[in-house]
Amino acid sequence: MIPAFIALVLLLQLAGEALVRALSIPIPGPVIGMLLLLLIMIFQGGPPKPLQALATGLLNHLSLLFIPAGAGVISYLALLADNWLPVLVTIVISTMLTIVVTAFTLKFLIRRMNREES
Repeated sequence: MIPAFIALVLLLQLAGEALVRALSIPIPGPVIGMLLLLLIMIFQGGPPKPLQALATGLLNHLSLLFIPAGAGVISYLALLADNWLPVLVTIVISTMLTIVVTAFTLKFLIRRMNREES
């Protein structure tokens, strides 16, 4: 069943790419594909077990995805040295924004869980 869900994820990514190109949306196709997957999971009431197994497998090998990023940083080290301040400001602001959004999401989910328990 996992190959079927891999195919589903890839088909949703393809659908996202098709929507982006057809509608000229300034959002990456894979992001649209993941939003479509989110909608499917919302209507189904959560992720099915094979999708959870697929996600766990991907998360187990997540560190491999940092290799291309590290190679890119090394390749563009001179460019980063010339533009270190905008890069640093962007990293700090995006990290702070991520922490704030995560905190609000956690707060929302905790309140929701407490309401469901009572």
